Amino acid sequence: MNINWYPGHMKKTKESMKRSLPLIDIIYEVLDARVPISSKNPDVDNIIGNKPRLIILNKADLSNEIANKEWERFFLNKGIPTIFVNSLTGSGLNQIVNKSNTLIKDKMNKLKDKGIKNRPIRAMILGVPNVGKSTLINNLSGRKGAKTGNKPGVTKGNQWIKIKGNLELLDTPGILWPKLDNEELALNLAFTGAIKDELLDIEDLAFKLLEKLIKLCPVLIEKRYNIIVRNHSTYEIMESIAMNRGCILKGGEIDYTRISNTIIDDFRKGRIGKITLELP
Repeated sequence: MNINWYPGHMKKTKESMKRSLPLIDIIYEVLDARVPISSKNPDVDNIIGNKPRLIILNKADLSNEIANKEWERFFLNKGIPTIFVNSLTGSGLNQIVNKSNTLIKDKMNKLKDKGIKNRPIRAMILGVPNVGKSTLINNLSGRKGAKTGNKPGVTKGNQWIKIKGNLELLDTPGILWPKLDNEELALNLAFTGAIKDELLDIEDLAFKLLEKLIKLCPVLIEKRYNIIVRNHSTYEIMESIAMNRGCILKGGEIDYTRISNTIIDDFRKGRIGKITLELP
């Protein structure tokens, strides 16, 4: 399955980020807690250099709690502070302000020694499309300062937003990298909505997602769709789900487009269960 998406605005975003870095005190790198490595843009490390960084694993309400602990240890072993948040409900957001104050305390103290007092902490927020950056920002700021949407590519330009705790946040559009060579990584991005569905074969994507979920969490599939997974092929399981959900065309044929959209939507909204697609 060939997956590739790198609009022109993403290249411009990277260039703009590099120009803005001298103004920045700390980087917020937002990852999808269900796919922390797949949603981590490998270009970011080179772009930000030695800037203090806080990894924010968003959508933690949709990921597996045991897996969350493993990922927290993984990043801490690399010396990168990590917090888990649910940007929709606001759970975990207060940790962002507290962690930020701790991470750049020395720098702010040096500014005070120079007579510069009460300067806001300036943060840049980075992440792949549809990782939940704008929703996170709106919860932090208490207002609808950033455009949000359930499709990638909503934020089109850099914008400064004041948030609580004497923080100023530079929002940036979601950026992918030019070539998605790793198929599993590309699929994980597609499963979680980081790549526009319009660019994908939705039936093929749903089949591959179901195939993966059958291996990872067959019990959750059985419970959600009231079917038996054992000793059945992915194709047979998809047909069973379609029959149970009434995704049938005239003449009794399976409506594969409809059931494909159902399976993908159920996964993205956590209806199947709390699922992490990759582990350290």
